[in-house]
Amino acid sequence: MVPALNMYTLGHDFVPPGIHAGGLRYHGMSPIISGLFHHGIIEAQAVEQLAIFEAAQLFARAEGIIPAPESAHAIRVAIDEALKCKQTGEEKVILFGLSGHGHFDMSAYDEFQKGLLKNVTHPQSEIDKALAKLPKR
Repeated sequence: MVPALNMYTLGHDFVPPGIHAGGLRYHGMSPIISGLFHHGIIEAQAVEQLAIFEAAQLFARAEGIIPAPESAHAIRVAIDEALKCKQTGEEKVILFGLSGHGHFDMSAYDEFQKGLLKNVTHPQSEIDKALAKLPKR
């Protein structure tokens, strides 16, 4: 029997501030991603909006593909991981998913180029409030 997978979430009531690099604005991780995280197969990393667009711009210049902001999260972490390996001399295969193009996000890229995008921090008090509403297991 396969055990049920849990979903990491802040609940359907939690609505983070609208940012361009926020992705699909879903309130939780899918059960398969949650399960992989729970079992230590993958790790999660938070990346701020400006770093995401910086990585996306670098990727576009190097590869000729304008990535969607959702994909740029993974690009930023892959770049950071490669830079760590360069510093330590460690050889590592780094894999990330390029899940979409950024052609619908050109206005966000324009705002980034003009310096209009800002990093947004979610207040811990809002996160705590959302977690308090979730059912206890």
